[in-house]
Amino acid sequence: MELTAFWRWWLASTTSHLGSAVGGLALPMTALVVLHASAFDMGLITAAGYLAYLLISLPAGVIVQRLPLRGMQVALDLIRALAIASVPLTWWYDTLTVAQLVAVALVVSFANVLFDVANQTFLPEIVPAAQLQARNSLNSGTLAATQLGGPSLGGLVVQLLGAVPTLLVDAVSYLVSAVLLRTLPARRVQRPDQRPPMVTMIREGWHYVLRHPIIGPAMWDATATNFVNGAMLALFPFYLLRELHASPLLVGLLIAADGLGTLIGAALTTRFTGRFGTARGLIISASVGVVGALIIPLGTGTAGYLAFAVGNLIFAGSTVVLSVTTRTYRMLASPPELLSRVIATVKFVSWGAIPLGGLLAGILAGPLGARTTLLIFGALTVLSPIIYLSTPIRRMRDLPLHPVPAPAEARV
Repeated sequence: MELTAFWRWWLASTTSHLGSAVGGLALPMTALVVLHASAFDMGLITAAGYLAYLLISLPAGVIVQRLPLRGMQVALDLIRALAIASVPLTWWYDTLTVAQLVAVALVVSFANVLFDVANQTFLPEIVPAAQLQARNSLNSGTLAATQLGGPSLGGLVVQLLGAVPTLLVDAVSYLVSAVLLRTLPARRVQRPDQRPPMVTMIREGWHYVLRHPIIGPAMWDATATNFVNGAMLALFPFYLLRELHASPLLVGLLIAADGLGTLIGAALTTRFTGRFGTARGLIISASVGVVGALIIPLGTGTAGYLAFAVGNLIFAGSTVVLSVTTRTYRMLASPPELLSRVIATVKFVSWGAIPLGGLLAGILAGPLGARTTLLIFGALTVLSPIIYLSTPIRRMRDLPLHPVPAPAEARV
């Protein structure tokens, strides 16, 4: 039986995410084990991997709106495959450097920005509005499963073959994704005689997000959370390998707790928000995330491994509830003609915080140590519930899908 457009789209995403989860462990392990990278080097690599969200997220919404989705996504998959494959190639010729890893992370980040905006824009076109929350939960659950199995698989392959050869799994996953996406129907792009200037279109999406009393605060909450996530991405492999002295396989297993937490959170999101309400669910999840983030860097030896796994699981589970709930709300509440620009604006601000958090964490971990730095960033997660409690969301049970008037001061 032929797969529907959604399931082909889902299979392409799943394949790519699994490869990325394996590569997401192999790349920092390459830096740490092969090139003996410092904490600052790890911060640079992490920052490069997300810098594009600061540089092109805003125009990405307009670009996605103007270009054929299928052709663009296939091209971006091929670019990512080539960039990742360059690492084993230069390693083979003994010319691999930290600078190249930074450059590869930067190229992949630019491709990721455009690909992710296109992917989220495409989903509402193939899924009815009533099924969006369920499909978003499925996507988050699938991503969680790949994050659960990917690092564990990556740790095992790194242990057996080494970090650099493991990156080939990531490169192949992008090629498989490109083949699957090529089978999707191409979106017909409207080509009006006169288009508004790109700056005007960007400004419309920007103003819509900032003036919206729900989407705006949700974006600032995601920004605070992602700032902490940036520090975690930069320091987790370094902390586990250098300070807790874990093996590559154990590093993969411990980082996989993030995937287990995401999987549990995604599976329970719809039931959880149905019982407590989507608005109350945001406040509860944000508060629980603070506890998880503070547990992560506690203890040494076996106790340290256990604290890392439990804290990582709690923090990831709470974060995915926030992500699924707010992402579904954006898709339902945003005008269709603005959706890609709304998504791009949110990514520019919230995901743009990841490289800043990673770079700052790399700088601080040198003099302070990874554990102290992770504790400092964990304390910053308290901003997440504070943001929601300072908005009208604190008086709501559920997020309203009908138009919500913006505050008077935001219309100026």
